[in-house]
Amino acid sequence: MFSNLPDTIPQLVAIFLSIIIEALPFVCFGCLVSGFIETYLSPNLVSKFLPKKRFFRVLVGISAGFFFPSCECGIVPIVNRFLEKKVPSYTGIPFLIAAPIINPVVLFATFVAFGNSIKFVLFRLLGAICLALIVGLILAYQLDDPILLDQPKIHAHAHEHSHPHTTQLSRGQKFWSALTHAVDEFFDSGRYLIFGSLVAATIQVFVPTRLLTSVTHNPLTAILLMMLFAFLLSLCSEADAFIGASLLSLFGTAPILAFLLFGPVVDIKNLLMMKRYFTTTFIVRYIAIISLLVTIISLGVSFL
Repeated sequence: MFSNLPDTIPQLVAIFLSIIIEALPFVCFGCLVSGFIETYLSPNLVSKFLPKKRFFRVLVGISAGFFFPSCECGIVPIVNRFLEKKVPSYTGIPFLIAAPIINPVVLFATFVAFGNSIKFVLFRLLGAICLALIVGLILAYQLDDPILLDQPKIHAHAHEHSHPHTTQLSRGQKFWSALTHAVDEFFDSGRYLIFGSLVAATIQVFVPTRLLTSVTHNPLTAILLMMLFAFLLSLCSEADAFIGASLLSLFGTAPILAFLLFGPVVDIKNLLMMKRYFTTTFIVRYIAIISLLVTIISLGVSFL
């Protein structure tokens, strides 16, 4: 029965399953952390430990990304919970940008992928810090609009009503409440992961690679092309460096850096998860600012 199928169908299924298998552990981890944040982290606790000045709050979000080994597949639910717990957007969004790129796992994978070269590790680290810092400062001093949708907040309130006064629960009840939130989050986020993975796999199978690699002579065009490539492939940040390294001889340093910076911050499955939590206005601004900054950073590297 399966032997009569076109060759593209098994290839589509294989790529789809590989993306799902690669991303699923990180989504599970992200939802689990989200559940524990929902149960154990209170707004008062957040305000107690965050610095008073906005600039330092931005830096806290960036530095937390270094110590938090999460890729873009599971980071969105975590950031959503932080924001619902009154973590300011200019702390949460820099964390959203930085965590999938500058954590030690991703940096080590980048080091290995490029033949134990420190150059791309430094470019990627510094580029991500610049992205997170600039976006954080814009949110801190320019854009004060709410970025969360009302529906997740209502959903969160429903959980609170079903588990009222979590401070009065026993340790076992709190732990069970955290797991319950994590399971709910996983099933809510999982559908976006599946749909995004299916779209990414379909594009990889049916869009000829030569169309994406035919324009390499112009640095700006090559940078924009690799950003599009990163968006369409929707690779996990732990694996994208190996794909980038394989294309280095064809595209050069600057476009590959754009690929390494843009993909972990904006890709198909990540964008679909963000659509569930964040307002459309914020997402459009977010993509526009990230696209502009990645282009500028990569062009700057091309002149070095």
